[in-house]
Amino acid sequence: MHLIWLRTDLRLHDNTALAAACQRGPVAAVYLVTPQQWLAHDDAPCKVDFWLRNLQHLSQALGTLNIPLLIRHAATWDQAPAVLGQLCRELSVASVHVNEEYGIHESRRDAAVAEALEAGGVTFHSYLDQLLFQPGSVLTKTGTYFQVFSQFRKVCYARLHSALPRRVATPKAQAALTLKSDPIPEQVDGFEPPSETLRALWPAGEDEARRRLDAFADQQISYYKDERDFPAKPGTSQLSAYLAAGVVSPRQCLHAALQTNQGEFESGDIGTITWINELLWREFYKHILVGYPRVSRHRAFRPETEALAWRDAPEDLAAWQQARTGLPIIDAAMRQLLETGWMHNRLRMVVAMFLTKNLLIDWREGERFFMRHLIDGDLAANNGGWQWSSSTGTDSAPYFRIFSPLSQSEKFDGDGVFIKRWLPELATLNKKEVHNPQALGGLFGVADYPRSIVDLKKSRERALAAFRNLPSRQEVAEHE
Repeated sequence: MHLIWLRTDLRLHDNTALAAACQRGPVAAVYLVTPQQWLAHDDAPCKVDFWLRNLQHLSQALGTLNIPLLIRHAATWDQAPAVLGQLCRELSVASVHVNEEYGIHESRRDAAVAEALEAGGVTFHSYLDQLLFQPGSVLTKTGTYFQVFSQFRKVCYARLHSALPRRVATPKAQAALTLKSDPIPEQVDGFEPPSETLRALWPAGEDEARRRLDAFADQQISYYKDERDFPAKPGTSQLSAYLAAGVVSPRQCLHAALQTNQGEFESGDIGTITWINELLWREFYKHILVGYPRVSRHRAFRPETEALAWRDAPEDLAAWQQARTGLPIIDAAMRQLLETGWMHNRLRMVVAMFLTKNLLIDWREGERFFMRHLIDGDLAANNGGWQWSSSTGTDSAPYFRIFSPLSQSEKFDGDGVFIKRWLPELATLNKKEVHNPQALGGLFGVADYPRSIVDLKKSRERALAAFRNLPSRQEVAEHE
């Protein structure tokens, strides 16, 4: 008997570890429910619910191949070696197969499990699956991990030219086993199930992921570059939650995109090229996680920014979290997050920059809040985005680049369609007034909408001063 241990790879098709396990003989699958670990990692209740719903679909799909899906419980990953060791003994398992995951805790977990299993005579095999390139294989000429995306992308392009990552064949049905699948829990203690409205926005299963990918590639990808920044338009693929849970693979995404662009990723359709670049951004941030483990430990990528004098401002933080900052584009974006488990990418940058620059609140507060609410929460991408916006990260925005929420709002939601959708209390304002109701002065006729909690001009100057006062990177390096 061979075992595939499923994690963030909840699919039947193009699943490297599953295909490898099936080539060796009879296979069973196992999924570990680890609630205390999920809480420690700030996983959102809607994300845990999404995993469970996808497991239901996957269990049925595996059933058509006579592969039983077992559920085991371990409060934290520390217990994974014992729990999996016990299962391997019960089933006389010869080998365990996993798709690699990245991040300090994930790497330590897998090393501990591998050691425990191999001590008991069970071989442990891990495979590259959730990335196109193995971390450590895309390096600078001096053998270090890239810190600048454009240089990383260039090497990835060269690699893709010479060898395109191939999709893995779907296993065929095996002979029926006497082992039966376990029921999938409908919920897990500590994770309140989301509303039916939210669930309806994110149907589970590979068929839905594939439908979204095909529809995007067929109808939308060519407009992606022009429309992706406008939150009122359906300009994005809406695949991020499926990628984060591994319901669709990056290879499937890459091949679907290339198919619409005659196999090209550097020329041809500009929308397709832009979207492939977004797949490579995802790749870049996962490589950063491996190359610079400090970012897994809540540390700034740029050590000199650890000295920033962030404000302790609980009331401002609460206003931001609860969508009552008095700046419509910020509040509309935060309501979108709270109600749908997702936020438009342009707005993720805008609200992150507002929190870290205008309110001068530590980016880690925002990173944590996002993880606790995002259905597509992913450590690498979320940390990368927050550190970029707060000018503490790799390839980050220069500290003096501070988006004005008002100009971003006017530029990307000119008619206020997005704002009015999420802030119906502003529905009566015209397209000029809706971005900044406070400017109406004494005529301010929206009784239940707050005044802005911050002066944008003064807060910008405060942020610039705080960054200017930082020691240089060299000074920090000399003291470390």
